[in-house]
Amino acid sequence: MTDVRSFHFISGLPRSGSTLMGAILRQNPRFSAGMSSPIASLFEGIVAQVSAGNELSRMVDDAQRERVLRGVFDSYYADNPAEVIFDTNRAWTAKMAEVLRLFPQAKFICCVRDVAWVMDSMERQYRSKTFENTGLFNTPGERATVYTRTEALAASNRLVGFSYQALREACWGEFADRLVIVDYDILVSRPRDVMGLLYEFLGEPPFEHDFDKVEYDAAAFDAQLGLDGLHRVRAQVAPKPRQTILPPDLFAKYAGLTFWRDLKNCRAFRIVSEPAEQRLP
Repeated sequence: MTDVRSFHFISGLPRSGSTLMGAILRQNPRFSAGMSSPIASLFEGIVAQVSAGNELSRMVDDAQRERVLRGVFDSYYADNPAEVIFDTNRAWTAKMAEVLRLFPQAKFICCVRDVAWVMDSMERQYRSKTFENTGLFNTPGERATVYTRTEALAASNRLVGFSYQALREACWGEFADRLVIVDYDILVSRPRDVMGLLYEFLGEPPFEHDFDKVEYDAAAFDAQLGLDGLHRVRAQVAPKPRQTILPPDLFAKYAGLTFWRDLKNCRAFRIVSEPAEQRLP
């Protein structure tokens, strides 16, 4: 099984449709996809243990490192019968060189959304648990107000800031042509068109998805974060317009950080909602 199946990766920004994308893809019986897996963290831990500065580094050569890292994927998915595995983690866009060394044919699906609406969605999740301190914030100072909460999330080593910077790195990196950017607004408004283009990008035969019966939930995982419904997907893929709950000045601060809509000198394929070299017609 491990010799014939292929691996692809779902990454991008939080609250931008990566769980929805996985829920849609898993309707295809040949595919396996879901929420973020622990493989990226295991990957990072192994590399740290065998790198310069660690006493174990001289005991492991490059060929052994590659086999061990590939073995993490093979072991984790050993009982999974799918022919095509989509592993999800926001860190993958910062590790494209390493991943492509292991899986030369891999493609990266990066889900994106206007950062102001990402922050709005995170704030809604926080407010949904009125009497509980969620696992999103480390200190009382961080969770004090909507301003401190968004500032914490936007830091370069935190949930939104890290994924945003990792995506920018990937879009101008040497492997940008292995990456497709999927705009959340387009995904929920024209899912059939988006998936058609996505299958073409992946080189997979078309599949008829049912966008009225999409199912996914990770209640136990979300409960440990104190964020009920964080990875719950509605059955029907459709837009859900709403007013922002962010103060106007805060929304304006993050609005427009949509660099993917007008990328210059970038080879990434784009399925976006504004003019770009590659988009839905």
